Amino acid sequence: MKRYNRVLLKLSGESLMGAQQYGIDTNRLSDYARDIRAAVEMGTQVSIVIGGGNIFRGLKGATQGFDRVKGDQMGMLATVINSLALSSALSAVGVKNRVLTAIRMEPIGEFYTKWKAIEHLEAGEVVILSAGTGNPFFTTDTGSSLRGIELEADVMLKGTRVDGIYTADPEKDPTATKYDRITYDEIYRQGLKVMDLTATTMCMENDLPIVVFDMDTPGNLLRVLRGEPIGTYVSNSLSEQ
Repeated sequence: MKRYNRVLLKLSGESLMGAQQYGIDTNRLSDYARDIRAAVEMGTQVSIVIGGGNIFRGLKGATQGFDRVKGDQMGMLATVINSLALSSALSAVGVKNRVLTAIRMEPIGEFYTKWKAIEHLEAGEVVILSAGTGNPFFTTDTGSSLRGIELEADVMLKGTRVDGIYTADPEKDPTATKYDRITYDEIYRQGLKVMDLTATTMCMENDLPIVVFDMDTPGNLLRVLRGEPIGTYVSNSLSEQ
């Protein structure tokens, strides 16, 4: 039984590297494609935003002398490359999908509009939303929040390398403890780095819950969609879930 009808799945570009230091690990990509196929077969409408940090990150480029606007535009193009790779992997396992871009670049992808994206979702296709918001100074986390709100998703699923939100970075602090549920207010009070502040505020103000979970473990996406208690559930009230 599925818990959510329509979801926005946020994937990090870095997760596509797998064990590599750069680029795209095809095995990791295939694992993602199979999990997404199972979600579609469950009857869930899946939209996806994927970052570009495995190829180029605009903010890092700015610290190395790139003009910030051009650096962010390069980062947007990196997300398009990743989106095309995911689209190809989904097609290879028989999943119909569309790449929509926030910047016009036909025939690479269709230009994004809310109504076009929803039409494809309701037709059973996976919609991959690339090029961020189409504007500099906005992260793909903010792009995910925006698209999730626009597309009236039930939840944003933030797939990461860790299994939820902790009191501190578990990769650096062995005493860090995991939250099963937490409110947006508590994230602000503790200064937890779940997403950037713009993205977090958008979700809070528009009452879009988030589930932060480990996407790198095959089968976890389906477990989240079934409502199993994995990851960390973020909302405006602890009583919402």
